[in-house]
Amino acid sequence: MKNQFLIPANSKKSTLILSLFTPFDLGLFAGGICLSMLMLLIISPNSIGGAIIDLAPGVIGAFLVLPLPNYHNAHTLIKEIYLFYTRRRCYIWKGWCVKDEFGDK
Repeated sequence: MKNQFLIPANSKKSTLILSLFTPFDLGLFAGGICLSMLMLLIISPNSIGGAIIDLAPGVIGAFLVLPLPNYHNAHTLIKEIYLFYTRRRCYIWKGWCVKDEFGDK
């Protein structure tokens, strides 16, 4: 029974805060809430439009850290979509071959 390890299926979640958030996610959310509070103090909303503008940073921050299936939040999903369409896609696959047919023999 030497050198046999069992890796739990949820080991990725154990690196996240509350199994959902990274430190950047919490900073993004806190920054949006603080900016909304500051805007509410500076620009007191006299109408629905003013209230929407004042609350927009907090709502956007909350949307970006909202948990999604297969991605830990919307921020990660948007980042992955952006990187997929902007990065040069070059897929190199060597496989599990015993000998490389293009390399040294």
